[in-house]
Amino acid sequence: MSPMCPRSARWIRVLASCAALVLVSFASSGCRQSGTVSTTQLRVQGSTTIQPIAEMAKEMYEKQHPGVSVLVAGVGSSAGIEAVAAGSCEIGTSSRDLKPEEVKLGLVDTPIAHDAIAVIVNPANPVKGLTTAQVSAIFEGKTKNWRELGGPDLEIGIVNRDEASGTREAFWKIVLDKRPFDPTAAVLPGTGQVRFVVAQSEGAIGYISVGFVDKTVKALAVDGVEPTEANITDKSYPISRLLHMLTKGEPKGLAKDFIAFVLSPQVQDTVVRDAGFLPMGSEAK
Repeated sequence: MSPMCPRSARWIRVLASCAALVLVSFASSGCRQSGTVSTTQLRVQGSTTIQPIAEMAKEMYEKQHPGVSVLVAGVGSSAGIEAVAAGSCEIGTSSRDLKPEEVKLGLVDTPIAHDAIAVIVNPANPVKGLTTAQVSAIFEGKTKNWRELGGPDLEIGIVNRDEASGTREAFWKIVLDKRPFDPTAAVLPGTGQVRFVVAQSEGAIGYISVGFVDKTVKALAVDGVEPTEANITDKSYPISRLLHMLTKGEPKGLAKDFIAFVLSPQVQDTVVRDAGFLPMGSEAK
């Protein structure tokens, strides 16, 4: 097999590098930070997983509140937490829990949705499911070939997220039990980029929020359980989490009103579900 064959792990890392450059170019041209805070402007920054919820809620909120501008940026959970703690945005979004040192920053956490992390492969991969232990062995770099898992004789190409990602943090805790990732894995800063690379590479494996799974990739069952709404709601699917909006101190003003709007039935029952997540309180239904 050629060292640059589209089926190889090296090719996956090259493809990932290209996808990352596209994201950086887009982010640098599309995200502008305001130097002043206006009573009619609200800045929401953080998790790329939560970004679709925030953007759809923004459109609805602005229509109902003429003159109010909501600026949404997907910069990663850690960056969002840092931004709201520093006062450079009013709401930080995170797809992971606060770390012990972040709890001390005076942030108030409001969970806004339930989510699960899907382990994804290329649709051409015949493997349909893995155990948590098998997924961990792959991402730790211990399992190198799909034939070890009942698949084809094909090198496994790991597609990981960067350290600012809340999805990576949750996956690391839940699946790897805080053991180190394989340092040779391709690393990408965005959910969409992970999905793109896996969709283009037969031997690739990655993980993304279940809300971002589409026909270009295949979500695997984990421990025999598929990431369906029913299995996420009853907590039988093992890789689940909460999504968060964070404020510096108790939310007030526009931030308080926007968070209340996100938690309202008109957003929870439409936007949250349309984005592929589960509303707060769905576990009680």
